[in-house]
Amino acid sequence: MVPAPSSTTRTVALDINGEKHHLSVDHRTTLLDALRERLGLTGTKKGCDQGQCGACTVLVDRRRAVSCLHLAVAAEGREITTIEGIADGEDLHPVQQAFLDLDGYQCGYCTPGQVCSAIAVIEEHAAGWPSAATADVRPESVPPPLTPEEIRERMSGNLCRCGAYVSIVQAVAQGARAHEEARTATAEEAAA
Repeated sequence: MVPAPSSTTRTVALDINGEKHHLSVDHRTTLLDALRERLGLTGTKKGCDQGQCGACTVLVDRRRAVSCLHLAVAAEGREITTIEGIADGEDLHPVQQAFLDLDGYQCGYCTPGQVCSAIAVIEEHAAGWPSAATADVRPESVPPPLTPEEIRERMSGNLCRCGAYVSIVQAVAQGARAHEEARTATAEEAAA
């Protein structure tokens, strides 16, 4: 007698934007499809569905991930942040504000993924992670300045079909300055 095949579905608990969601999903369901189709979080966009364009970028444990290649079952127990969870109530995240201030979007389709990626880029840079554009990658070297070349290299996984790259680079730079100012202010408050 041949044993019956095991179920291809499982109930997962996903922590998305600070809220727990319990979903019964097929093991092959991507995080992108779970977000958009099951939870109605349509800010995360479906572009190429092959991990090439970055439109579906979200933060998983504060690191960027293309959700079209990330299985929902693999996201269980991880902290997932989508564009809907970036702002603090009515107060936009500094990167979101920079995209608005500097017109870092045109049609806006790629903007949620660009913003999520930019937030991770700024944190990666602040932590001293090198990129392919970083000249000195020795551990004892200081992080390089976040130049337009560094930003373009670090954001290269996010495509903008409208070509708003100049404004996107400026928005990431402005967001990085705001991030650094906030870190400095927090350090000064802690020292006082």
